[in-house]
Amino acid sequence: MNVMFRRSKTSSRFKITRLPLMIAKPVKKGLTIIRHWFDAIEIRDRKLARFLCKVIPVQCPFERDIQFFGRTLAHIPPLCKLNPFYDQLAYLRFRALCYLVEQCGESYQ
Repeated sequence: MNVMFRRSKTSSRFKITRLPLMIAKPVKKGLTIIRHWFDAIEIRDRKLARFLCKVIPVQCPFERDIQFFGRTLAHIPPLCKLNPFYDQLAYLRFRALCYLVEQCGESYQ
């Protein structure tokens, strides 16, 4: 659901309205184009594969447990799923790892 906040002209309160379709559709189309671009990247070079494995993390770096004297007070969930390109980046890293193992005979930690 696409939601937008607008200020009412008669009062200082905000009203919640839906985003107009003419704004939401181009944004969705733009995201789809970028997703296809990530999926179309071909890994043909050892340097590129190593770079991608180094830059794209194995797991979400934002997930944390806040502990105090050994007791967990709070848990911050992984925020990577909020990234619209998370699946494409994870798959790109996987393809880079496969290239390093199958074509170059390397293993990457």
